[in-house]
Amino acid sequence: MGSTSAGPAVAGASDSTGAAADDSRVTRDIWLLAGVIVVGAFMSTLTTTIVNVALGTLSAELTASMNAVQLVATGYLIALAAAIPLSGWAAKRIGADRLWLGALAVFTLGSAACAAAGSIHLLIGLRLLQGLAGGLLVPTGQMMLAAAAGPKRMGRVMSIVGIPVVLAPVLGPSLGALLLQHLGWQWLFLVNVPFGLVGLVAGTRLLPRSTPQDAGRLDVPGTVLVALGLPLVTYGVAEIAHLGSFTDPAGLLPTLTGVLLLALFARHELRSADPLLDLRLFRNTAFASACVSTFCLGAALFGALIVLPLYYLRVRHESIVTAGLLMAPQGLGTVLALPLSGRLTDRVGGGPVILAGLAVALLGTVPLAVVGSGDDLRYLSAVLVLRGFGIGLATMPAMSTAYSVIERQQIQHATPLLNMLQRVGGSFGTAILTVLFQARATRLGAPSAAHLTAAFGYTHWWVVAVTAVAAVPTAVLTRAHRKHRATTAATAPAPA
Repeated sequence: MGSTSAGPAVAGASDSTGAAADDSRVTRDIWLLAGVIVVGAFMSTLTTTIVNVALGTLSAELTASMNAVQLVATGYLIALAAAIPLSGWAAKRIGADRLWLGALAVFTLGSAACAAAGSIHLLIGLRLLQGLAGGLLVPTGQMMLAAAAGPKRMGRVMSIVGIPVVLAPVLGPSLGALLLQHLGWQWLFLVNVPFGLVGLVAGTRLLPRSTPQDAGRLDVPGTVLVALGLPLVTYGVAEIAHLGSFTDPAGLLPTLTGVLLLALFARHELRSADPLLDLRLFRNTAFASACVSTFCLGAALFGALIVLPLYYLRVRHESIVTAGLLMAPQGLGTVLALPLSGRLTDRVGGGPVILAGLAVALLGTVPLAVVGSGDDLRYLSAVLVLRGFGIGLATMPAMSTAYSVIERQQIQHATPLLNMLQRVGGSFGTAILTVLFQARATRLGAPSAAHLTAAFGYTHWWVVAVTAVAAVPTAVLTRAHRKHRATTAATAPAPA
C-alpha cells in the first residue's frame, strides 16, 4: 500500500500524497485532501435528513399528496444506494479525481435546480439525480484517502471522514427547520451550493491526479441485481419505519425482494471472473469481521439517532429547532473523540478502540433507558456528551482496520462494500427501533407523557442490547487483526 505509482484502487494517485504511504506521519497534503473530501461527504450526508422537516410545506406549496412528497426524501436514499456499488468500477474507468469532481458538480447543480423546481415530479427527478451523485461522493473520496494514507496512518485520516458521517444526521433536522422558518424551503437545497463551489475549486487544486485505467467490461448482470436489490432494501426498511410495522406488505415485500436480489447478486459475483464487487474479500477473516462490525455499529449507533429526538419532541414538547440543539451535545462528544479514536487505531488496532467505544456508549445509553419525563436537560446533555464520545471512539476504527488488512488494488472493491453495509445497518437499526418504540407506545395506551417516556426507555434498553451484540464481531476483529499484524511482521523483509 505504499506504492508511489498510480494504483488501481483509485485509478491513480499523485506522488504528493502517495509517496510516503507507509510513513506514520500525516503530511499537510493528506490533511488538505481529507478536508476536501469532507466537504463532499458532509453535503451528501446532510441532504439525507435536512429535507425531512419540510415535507408538509412541500405538499402545500407544490400541491402534492404526502405520498408523492415522501419520495422527495426516500427517492434520494434509493438513488444513493443504487450508485454506491458502481463507485469502484467508475473510479478506475474514469479516474477517482474526475469522478469525484464530476459527482460534486452534478450534486451542486442538482441542488440549485431543486430549489427552482416548480412541480413535485420535477423535484423528485432532481432528487434522484442528487442521490446518484451523492452515492458516488463518499466512497470515491474514501478511496483516494485510503490510498494516500497507507495502513500506518489510516485511523487518523479516516477519523476525519467520520465527522460529517456522525454530525450531518444530527444537524440536518434543526438546520432544515431554521432555513425553512426564516428563508423558505428552497434554501434546504441552496445551502449546498456554496459548499459545492468551494469543494470544486479546492478539489481541482488538491485532489491527487489520476489516469483512467482499463476497468474491464462492466458486470451488467451484477450491476442490475445490486442496483435493484440495495434500493429495494433501503426503500422497504424506510417504509417499515414509516408504517411502524414489520408485517405490512408495503414495507415487507420490497425488503424481502431486495434481500433475494442481493443474495442472487452475491451468488453471481462469486462465480464471475470479473465481478463488479469482489466478494472473495470476505475470505479475509479480519476484513470480514470488520465488515460485520461496521454493519452492527451502523444499526446500534446510527439507528438510535431516530429515537432520542422523539423524546424531546413528544415528551418535552420542544420545537424541532430546540430538539436539534439538545442533540448537539452528542455531536460535541463525537467530535472530541474522533481524533483520539484515529490515533489509538493506528497505535493498537481498531478492535480494542471499538470495544472501548462501545463500553462508553453503553454508559451513556443506560441513563436514557431509565429517563423520566422531567429530567434536568443539563443532566441529559452530559449523558449525551458521554454517549457521543463512545460513538466517536467506535464509529470509524472498523472501516480503518478493514482498509489496513487488504492490498491497495482491493480498495476499489472494499470501499463500496463498507459503505453499503454501514448504510444498510443504519437503515435496519432505524426501522427496528422505530417499530419497537411505536409498538410499545401503542401497547401502553393513550399517548401520555408517562406512557411515551416508558416507551422511550424500553426502546433504549434495546439499544443497549444491540450495542452489546456489536461487541461480538468486534472481539473477532480484534483477534483477526492481531493475527494479521503478526503475520505481516513475520513476512516483512528485514531492514537493510
